[in-house]
Amino acid sequence: MSFNSFPDQQLIAKLTAKMLLEIGAINFRPNDPYILTSGKASPVYIDCRKIISFPRVRSTLMDFGASVILRDIGFESIDAIAGGETAGIPFAAWLSERLSLPMQYVRKKPKGFGRDAQIEGLLIEGSKVLLVEDLTTDGGSKITFCDALRKAGAEVTDTFVIFFFDIFPGTREKLAEAGINLH
Repeated sequence: MSFNSFPDQQLIAKLTAKMLLEIGAINFRPNDPYILTSGKASPVYIDCRKIISFPRVRSTLMDFGASVILRDIGFESIDAIAGGETAGIPFAAWLSERLSLPMQYVRKKPKGFGRDAQIEGLLIEGSKVLLVEDLTTDGGSKITFCDALRKAGAEVTDTFVIFFFDIFPGTREKLAEAGINLH
């Protein structure tokens, strides 16, 4: 993909939804709602993990993601990409490859001791790190991951997700209060 021009945001959203439907990643249970990681109930569940099994869809979504990151965050505003354990890791790897950036991943809970107990990969203190995840509902896990990166010495002001539920009020505000821009 050429990064000389960026696809329209509405077109990206429409095509992303179409691809997620096509691969069976969007699931509906109106009579027996899913309980999401956030603890909230939803009649819709988006299984972004399915994307890893569809290379053409995956490649297109990573192209979209790279263009959104470059357009909205900047070409030289990121030093590294970190994926949240576990669903964010493959997306962080593909995006870091596309953008020629180092990658780390963040554990949900510390393992071991020291500054890097929650971080795998080389994290240079003071580096500007973009958190990448599969999706967000209420933003809670994004804040947890960003806090862990910050504790390890990173500067984190942005997170990118493949899918944003945007049905739970206050998510963007909650992230903004934590100093995180959602893309």
